[in-house]
Amino acid sequence: MRLLGIETSCDETAAAVLEGTTALRSSVVASQVDLHARYGGVVPELASRRHLERLGPVIDEALDRAGTSLGQIDALAVTCGPGLVGALTVGVAAAKALAFAAGIPLVGVNHLEGHIYANFLEQPALPFPAIVLIVSGAHTDLVAMTGHGRYEILGRTRDDAAGEAFDKAARALGLGYPGGPAIDRAARAGRADAVALPLPFPDETSFDFSFSGLKTAVLRAVARLSGGEPPAEAAWVADVAAAFQEALVEVLVQKTARAARARRARCILLAGGVAANSRLRSRMAEAAADLGVPLQMPRLSLCTDNAGMIAAAGAYRLARGERSSLRLGAYADLDLSRPVPETVRTDPA
Repeated sequence: MRLLGIETSCDETAAAVLEGTTALRSSVVASQVDLHARYGGVVPELASRRHLERLGPVIDEALDRAGTSLGQIDALAVTCGPGLVGALTVGVAAAKALAFAAGIPLVGVNHLEGHIYANFLEQPALPFPAIVLIVSGAHTDLVAMTGHGRYEILGRTRDDAAGEAFDKAARALGLGYPGGPAIDRAARAGRADAVALPLPFPDETSFDFSFSGLKTAVLRAVARLSGGEPPAEAAWVADVAAAFQEALVEVLVQKTARAARARRARCILLAGGVAANSRLRSRMAEAAADLGVPLQMPRLSLCTDNAGMIAAAGAYRLARGERSSLRLGAYADLDLSRPVPETVRTDPA
């Protein structure tokens, strides 16, 4: 089966062609980072307009790179939530129109499930049960995955997600947007033990996360040094970046390892844009090795938003006999543990 995937949940306009469940024939991503960097974050209305401008050419390029045409596509997978509702609407409307015109099945995909299935693009035989840490711009979720399409939410952030905390800390330090890569780079020149920052919500009985206190500690440190303006001392900025990153990563790793022990996980999966963070990847690898549990992380190009992961998740849903009706909508808040709305079940493909 050949799938066309479409992703427009936030500020990346993406399309991809997937053969089967692992052969990614093309993946095209048009980033909006330059558009939103001047504002220090994503402006929803601007994101939606840019998707309208770029989605058609991006789809055409994905089909061209794969050496195929819409007439040779067997099914279409599209992100329907969670995300910015205006941005999602652009992708869903285009997908429904194309699926209707081509007479092919449509499947709506939860964006977070897409991030999980970036791992299965490279390792389709991952064992269950698995513990999944999803860390992205707006989400920090710890999930027990007992099989394909079966999820139990163990914990999630109570305030800022990890990606949001990275962006806000980077802005305070004058490191620019997006904050995750900026802090990762700055931290390499810093000493994590040079600045005292609190460990965010290290509660031993909960799998939930909280990063607002850590973010506030960075803001207060900046205020003490320079009255709230981005500091000029590069060495101090690098030390704060390293301390911030270390504290955030430590809690992510600790809670993931504790969940893996509690659920007797057979593997640990990283997912989401923050999974590209070099310190998180190295610390999680150390923790997984200590547990004797294999760790799977997507390659860097599959960590951030892309349509290949959406196509992969869609392929597994289609194989289970799941389709979406043409009443599929855009859902800003879509829970991973619940079925995607407008799902129709047929005989498995």
